[in-house]
Amino acid sequence: MGALYFLISNFCTSPNTKTKRKPMQTVEIKVKMDCDGCERRVRNAVATMKGVKSVEINRKQSKVTVNGFVDPNKVLKRIKRTGKKRAEFWPYVPQHVVTFPHLSGIYDKRAPAGYVKNAQTFPASMDTEEKLMSYFSEDNVNACSIM
Repeated sequence: MGALYFLISNFCTSPNTKTKRKPMQTVEIKVKMDCDGCERRVRNAVATMKGVKSVEINRKQSKVTVNGFVDPNKVLKRIKRTGKKRAEFWPYVPQHVVTFPHLSGIYDKRAPAGYVKNAQTFPASMDTEEKLMSYFSEDNVNACSIM
């Protein structure tokens, strides 16, 4: 299928046609599903979208994974139209990916096992540390440049 798409897209289009195709991407959405009916409704709503290649649903983690040439916001909107108003983009990442997993606010009771919230934290820059260290002098302990 990929080779056929490549041939068609490169050799069978006219130069005047300006078509933008969305890139292939994976969209992960957190949706609370209680029963088989909820799961079926979400699967059918997303699978009928143009550009969707595959839909994977993990009810235990409340996670829907959509692969294809789709817009993430349109997928979220389509899921919300099924009655799942609290659907949101997947807010969790695996625990081993986070730089500082011990920070407060990262652990969530509703997170699946082995996942933490996606919190982008950056260590303090060296410039800040050097500024703080230059306030005090080791030569004269009683001298302080703050005063």
